[in-house]
Amino acid sequence: MRTTSARPVLVVIAHGSRDPRHAATVHALVREVRALRPGVRVETGFLDFNIPSVQGVLESLAAEGVRDVVALPLLLTRAFHAKADIPAVLKEAPARLRIRQAEVLGPSPLLLTALERRLYEAGLSPADKSSTGVVLASAGSTDPEAIAVIAEIAREWRHTGWCAVRPAFASAALPRTEDAVRELRALGCARVAVAPYVLAPGFLPDRIARGAAEADVLADVLGPAPEVARVLLERYDAARTPVLAALGA
Repeated sequence: MRTTSARPVLVVIAHGSRDPRHAATVHALVREVRALRPGVRVETGFLDFNIPSVQGVLESLAAEGVRDVVALPLLLTRAFHAKADIPAVLKEAPARLRIRQAEVLGPSPLLLTALERRLYEAGLSPADKSSTGVVLASAGSTDPEAIAVIAEIAREWRHTGWCAVRPAFASAALPRTEDAVRELRALGCARVAVAPYVLAPGFLPDRIARGAAEADVLADVLGPAPEVARVLLERYDAARTPVLAALGA
């Protein structure tokens, strides 16, 4: 049995995908988190398609004697997975574990910084902002709260100097990426860039990429950007504070 730490174990909960790029990107992000905070034990569990499963990770931790866990949804909005799927999985965890579910990653100013990082890596520069329209392209959701959050992020991002910013969705909501690209062209933006507001490659990010065919610039997914890793740790710290207070730590 391992010696347990006073710090709760961080269990990152990813959706999972048949696309091998998804799990590879999640693991790269988790390595970035570990590098930023070597004193925190970080484990990864998947809801579907990939192993280890969330349930398997939690059972292994309980068998080692771990007591305190922060379960962090690797999600950008509070949609169905955060509100239903993940709480249901955590409910089935071994009784000896004390689990706190952290908040989802978005919205956060750090994520906007990560989006701009990806756009600059794709070829833009800060000098291009005033003449560039950006499509904030998310996976989409049937949850009105999640859709409203994406729209609000687009409004806020516009105020940082871009010519215009429009939200778009790969599924479940409109407009689609290609329609938002055409709208920005019609507005007269000198160039149009698509910024995928997604964490890892997969089916819906590929749909976003196809919708960006008429854009001038397509950024990469957020992936293991250092800003994303910092958001994970912010959410972990916020969730673990009540645990440590209860322990008198």
